[in-house]
Amino acid sequence: MLLPFVLVSSLCFIGGALFGYFFVFPPAFRFLIGYSNEFLEAMPAVEEYFPLALRLFLAFGVIFELPVLMVFLGKIGVVDRSFLAKNRKYAILIAFVVAAILTPTPDVVNQLLMAGPIILLYECSILAVAFFARHPFKGFPLEKDSNSTNE
Repeated sequence: MLLPFVLVSSLCFIGGALFGYFFVFPPAFRFLIGYSNEFLEAMPAVEEYFPLALRLFLAFGVIFELPVLMVFLGKIGVVDRSFLAKNRKYAILIAFVVAAILTPTPDVVNQLLMAGPIILLYECSILAVAFFARHPFKGFPLEKDSNSTNE
């Protein structure tokens, strides 16, 4: 059971980093370069370029782990499909707060480029939990089952 989680988790992280590189990094870098004018020429050094790129790649890599995390939480009985669907509005709010914190530039475009995938990944997480987390791991009883035996 560990090998599929490791494989899918690695693929999600790499996919997130590639998404950040190809779709988010160009507008973020253009935004920072956009401050140049006839009096001020932008000449980014490696000290500014590398941390921006690394922060975006790591942030998107971690964000793309959301479905894997939700399936794991579903497998140990912490969340289920109905819980995730019921709390969708809070997830959207949290997505925009996380995007505002993690984006390295203050513009709205980059925040939307991060919040949008978080929301889509949350929706994918609902489907993944419904499909892959129907049966808990051995040794992890579902919360509903343990509560119903105590009554």
